[in-house]
Amino acid sequence: MAKRVTLAVAGSRKTQSIVEHCSTLPTDRRVVVLTYTQKNQQELEGRLARYAGEHLNVEVLGWFTFLLRHFAKPFLPFKFGGERVLGFNFDGRPYQMAKGKARFLDNEGAVYRSELGRLAFELVGDSRGSLLRRLEGIYDEILIDEVQDLSAYDWDIVDALLTSKIDIWMVGDIRQSVLATNGRSTKNRQYAYADAINWFRSREKRGLVAIDESSVTWRCHPQIAAFSDLIFDKSWAFPSTTSKNETSTGHDGVFLLRSEHVDAYMAAFKPQSLRHSVSSAKALKLDFMNFRVAKGATFQRVLIAPTSNISDFIRRGTCMDPLAASSFYVAVTRAEQSVAIVLDDPGASTLPYWTARLVEAVNTR
Repeated sequence: MAKRVTLAVAGSRKTQSIVEHCSTLPTDRRVVVLTYTQKNQQELEGRLARYAGEHLNVEVLGWFTFLLRHFAKPFLPFKFGGERVLGFNFDGRPYQMAKGKARFLDNEGAVYRSELGRLAFELVGDSRGSLLRRLEGIYDEILIDEVQDLSAYDWDIVDALLTSKIDIWMVGDIRQSVLATNGRSTKNRQYAYADAINWFRSREKRGLVAIDESSVTWRCHPQIAAFSDLIFDKSWAFPSTTSKNETSTGHDGVFLLRSEHVDAYMAAFKPQSLRHSVSSAKALKLDFMNFRVAKGATFQRVLIAPTSNISDFIRRGTCMDPLAASSFYVAVTRAEQSVAIVLDDPGASTLPYWTARLVEAVNTR
């Protein structure tokens, strides 16, 4: 199947699989690897240089750069005769009732980031096939990393790419859907964030794409992997995670931690502290990293300041909305060996509490 998607769990070496794939291709195969964040672009460029440096026909582009370079810039005249794209307006937005050129371009001729996806998709139709034929002449293969970050008109663009002769391989983790290329848009809202799984499953049913589930993590300890599987309820039908982490440190798994023991825990294990936002961790004076910023990172241990949604999930098993569940999943799966969640009232949770006596027992072995 020339059109496929790999939906993988955290720690499954998704990005590395793309790099290794590129390293095995014929050196004359023309490939573009697309991703949303600059951080991931830099990671891909670095790894490709190390593992596939002789493959000069493999390039890495950001999603917006791809749409500007191959959609908006060459084909804008098909929609607005005589006009050219003169820049990219990342933060601005058109006024609410703007029409025509003013809907897509500011007064300086720069494309609004918020409207780039819609413009790119409309140019596919306005060009009457020319845009896709041009892409077919440039690339043999398009790879999309962190595909769950796409949103709004991006899904219509991918639908168009699936009709082309170009091989398409998309890689991502639906459970890590905490970013979006255009989070404010209502277009294709039914596929926003973790609900993107429905886009892939519907396309698979229509025979447009083949889904491969990669459920092995090389990062998370088995107890962390098992706990991460509980964050999304069974109705999502995600496969169970299998852990290949066989390391034992004497403090492995998922623990609850009372506020009075935070200082002792930090001194004993030096975990990375994670929070959703400033408001969710006001009482704790730690060097926090926000969940979204931590996405893509790996730490031996993490300490999590829970939101009210996370606390309700742990105490009562209350289901979280998709975005909240994804945020918590990202936080939990940053850890290799241990996760500590600061919570004074356990409710009905069976997770064990850590106390200073536990570390004393470990040190005396």
